[in-house]
Amino acid sequence: MIPYADFATRCSEIRERIERACEAARRRPDEVGILPVTKNHPADAACYAAQYGFAAVGENRVQEALDKQPLAPPALRWELIGHLQSNKAKLAAAHFDRVQSVDSDKLLHKLDAAAAEAGKTLAILLQVNAGDDPAKFGAACAGADALLETALNCPHLKVEGLMTIAPLDQDKSVAAHAFERLRQTRDRLAASFATPLPVLSMGMTDDLEEAVKAGSTLVRIGTALFGTRPGY
Repeated sequence: MIPYADFATRCSEIRERIERACEAARRRPDEVGILPVTKNHPADAACYAAQYGFAAVGENRVQEALDKQPLAPPALRWELIGHLQSNKAKLAAAHFDRVQSVDSDKLLHKLDAAAAEAGKTLAILLQVNAGDDPAKFGAACAGADALLETALNCPHLKVEGLMTIAPLDQDKSVAAHAFERLRQTRDRLAASFATPLPVLSMGMTDDLEEAVKAGSTLVRIGTALFGTRPGY
């Protein structure tokens, strides 16, 4: 792990990037939050995030989060941002505060039942493959309506918005297009279903400026905060 002082400096640098992007997009900087992504880093990364003042961290794998949670401050919230298999839904519903990667009716029903069993209402985001990338998970933009309809009929789930991962491409316009499509999809769904979908989780270290311009409310940052992950 990098020293905490280096982490704090990196946090300031990311916030400055967001502020510049917001200024260019004529948005308020407080409209864009940061989710530190601690995947493949030790539990110290989650402790750093809590010490700095972040309310939540993001993890890709259920078991990795379960291993770290007992070592992190109990008030820290955990968000699942990686693909979730339906057979892990019960664990995810019990141990995460929000699941960002909900992409199928089957998973919705599994999470709803698991949240009911846990006696909670689970916050979720619907993952949309806004870049039509065959390497990425998520519902197609055209299929998001049906997915949202199912989600809204799950009494133990609370749909807070949408999430996407842009295709990997050197051309930044590819990410920009995906992010714009997600915002347009959100706007259409919110109007069609008369339901607020305030969260747009999109943008990472390399494309946060494009995401902020398109309307992101939450950027998921790992490498720029914690350094290169071990083994990468």
